[in-house]
Amino acid sequence: MGSANAVQNASLGEVIVRRINDLAAISEEGDKLTRIYLTKELREAADLILGWMREAGMSARLDAIGNVCGRYEGDRPGAPCLMLGSHYDTVRDAGKWDGPLGVITAISCIADLNRRGRRLPFAIEVVGFADEEGVRFASTLLGSRAVAGTFDESVLSTRDRDGVSMRDALVQFGLDPDHIGAAARARRELLAYLELHIEQGPVLEAQNLPVGVVTAIAGATRLAARLTGMAGHAGTVPMELRRDALAGAAECIGAIEQFCRTDEGGLVGTVGYIQARPGATNVIPGEVSFTIDMRAPTDMHRKRAVADIVRRIEAIAERRQLALQLDVTHQNRTAPCAPWLKEQIAQAIEAEGFSVFELPSGAGHDGMAMIDIADVGMIFVRCRGGISHHPDEHVELADADAGARVLLRLIENFQTRESRATAS
Repeated sequence: MGSANAVQNASLGEVIVRRINDLAAISEEGDKLTRIYLTKELREAADLILGWMREAGMSARLDAIGNVCGRYEGDRPGAPCLMLGSHYDTVRDAGKWDGPLGVITAISCIADLNRRGRRLPFAIEVVGFADEEGVRFASTLLGSRAVAGTFDESVLSTRDRDGVSMRDALVQFGLDPDHIGAAARARRELLAYLELHIEQGPVLEAQNLPVGVVTAIAGATRLAARLTGMAGHAGTVPMELRRDALAGAAECIGAIEQFCRTDEGGLVGTVGYIQARPGATNVIPGEVSFTIDMRAPTDMHRKRAVADIVRRIEAIAERRQLALQLDVTHQNRTAPCAPWLKEQIAQAIEAEGFSVFELPSGAGHDGMAMIDIADVGMIFVRCRGGISHHPDEHVELADADAGARVLLRLIENFQTRESRATAS
């Protein structure tokens, strides 16, 4: 009873921060936060979140892919829902806010409604997606793709670094891999999907704002490049006769950076991995592999940029007499946030006394999958230094509280797309 009273008397932000810390204590590594899909740590986290959902007045369950799902009925049972969500898995050596902030904030908002006995003309569902990061089986958004009905069953045969297949891991977790389709929801069941998330960037901090309206989740194209030249002795091959694959790769990387730096439309490009062979100090590199990650707020912009970068790399390879292999390894389309949801988010932010600021998301989110069955909206919360996927990831209590107040106001004043269209 004392614990329940403490929660009731605390601010939304205080409860959220306390629960963020409680969840962060569940990790496979004592000194680092690591909570990977279908592990015993994820199950322990799921049980904790399910308990919070039930405390908040929701019915709660684990679905067929491992998502934690809570439902708070509206003023009439069985009504379509406003779905709120984010993920509760992490990367390795993670920060504690990425994902859980959205899940815990949504639960806290429902708890506030329940304490006041407030029921709305629609149901509210909170989903903690079990795998957004894609760490274990190298395939992202598994939880939200299952809910959206776009789960690729070929992933079930993928094995983790210990040789365990996803199919076997699901069974060990207590789930049936042959019933993943049962997690899928129909478009008619959802009024919209809303996600609150840390920004994972420095823009809101630079604007001195606690929250922002997300305009779109940027699409991404990833490529694997391999340049092949001729290995040779570092002391005997004249510079003008060399076919140095690493020097060629360096020119390509410089070209990518320069191209993106001069773009004014939000394009970003990253070479995050490079390997030179044979990798000896006194040998000219004969082969180099590297990756390219290109993101932009619109698909048209990204596709044009990728095509331009490919042409530049091809020209560098030809001029340096290097063989080039370039393969697309990943492609996600841009997920634009629905204007009618952005308007309501902006209204809630303004009503809470903050300036409205719009910004795109360069990172991927579950909304990229959920857009297949619902219109999507996102609220960003400021994070210190823009640091994410790192133990230093941090959100101030005041900002956690601001995000929760905005989300709660949005929920209580939510209008469906149809009702807004009728009103206008």
